[in-house]
Amino acid sequence: MNILESVRIALRALAANKLRAVLTMLGIIIGVGAVIALLSLGQGVQATVEGEIEGVGSNLLLVFAGTFGTQQQRVQQLTYRDAQALADPIAAPSVAAVAPMIQRSATVVYGQHEGSATILGVTPEYSFVRNARVVEGRFIEDGDLTTRSRVCVIGADVADTFFPDTVALGQTIKIRNVPFRVVGVMERKGSSGFGASQDSYVYVPLTTAAVRLFGTRTASGDFPLTLINVAAVDKASVDPAIEEVTAILRERHRLTYQDNDFSVITQRDIINLAGSIIGILTIFLGAIAGISLLVGGIGIMNIMLVSVTERTREIGIRKAVGAKRRDILWQFLIEAMVLSVLGGLIGIALGMVGASVVTRIEPRIEAVLTPGIVLMATGFSAAVGLFFGIYPAMRAAGLHPIEALRYE
Repeated sequence: MNILESVRIALRALAANKLRAVLTMLGIIIGVGAVIALLSLGQGVQATVEGEIEGVGSNLLLVFAGTFGTQQQRVQQLTYRDAQALADPIAAPSVAAVAPMIQRSATVVYGQHEGSATILGVTPEYSFVRNARVVEGRFIEDGDLTTRSRVCVIGADVADTFFPDTVALGQTIKIRNVPFRVVGVMERKGSSGFGASQDSYVYVPLTTAAVRLFGTRTASGDFPLTLINVAAVDKASVDPAIEEVTAILRERHRLTYQDNDFSVITQRDIINLAGSIIGILTIFLGAIAGISLLVGGIGIMNIMLVSVTERTREIGIRKAVGAKRRDILWQFLIEAMVLSVLGGLIGIALGMVGASVVTRIEPRIEAVLTPGIVLMATGFSAAVGLFFGIYPAMRAAGLHPIEALRYE
């Protein structure tokens, strides 16, 4: 008996018990659907995060105090003078621009409205390094730094919250009870890829943030920084820029033989880290969804054993008229695989629908369904049918024809 004939007999047997077949496939349908939805959404989230990180700035390096995975008794802070040293074109020819930054959370008040926002003390170079654009008004200027002006540029969400019906430019808000005049509104950008929304930022001159808002000074009278943003000249200059930044800071921090007391990471590092985390989470969630496949496989084995019992006389008759052991084995094995693959195909369709629903709810996440994911799900469902169908098929093939014919 050929494969096509076995498939035809299997479909006829399943059609004779439609409800039982559907209930048996339910575990496979749910499992494959969940795996398809999770993997495709995981791919979409990864692509979205990578796009947002790459959109933060061109050839960006992030420099911050301390290092990963080490315990240090004392971590020297990064300062404004460190940032000025990195901007020296002679010492760092691979560096295009440097944007030091102070970041804090603070309460923002306008009239009766009050809310929390992320306050960034920045310099004019920030808009170039981090690819931040102003849609209304202007950004922080050099004169604002020199005079420690109480001016600010607000993100799109802050503008919507405090000025839903009025023009934000020229209005006065209070940050930690200090009045600031709004001189610009930023372009809407969404998440920065680091968990926070850039649209909830309020930008103020770095000197103003250090002196008027947070009162932060080092023992030498310098301004301590949260982060130094560094833009390399181009992609080919990223590695040389890292070496130049490292050499300058080691010299300024008097590190002769000691390890670095700072870290320099690139967009590539951040993308790889984000991809690894999302990949691990996707695999973990996919494995949980795969439990449904296991349960569905057990259901297939159970139903196939019942089918063998119900069709004992049929098996005996087929053997009596010349059917070989392998014919019976293939008949029930293919029936189990057809049951599993049909459930897998329905599950793939269900998973695609589920992923599209999530995409409609959150338009920024676009489900990415690759042929590899579909082939993997189809192959896995077929493998489940094969594995859990072997025992019932062997049991059917092992029946003695005389005993099978006498079965009532």
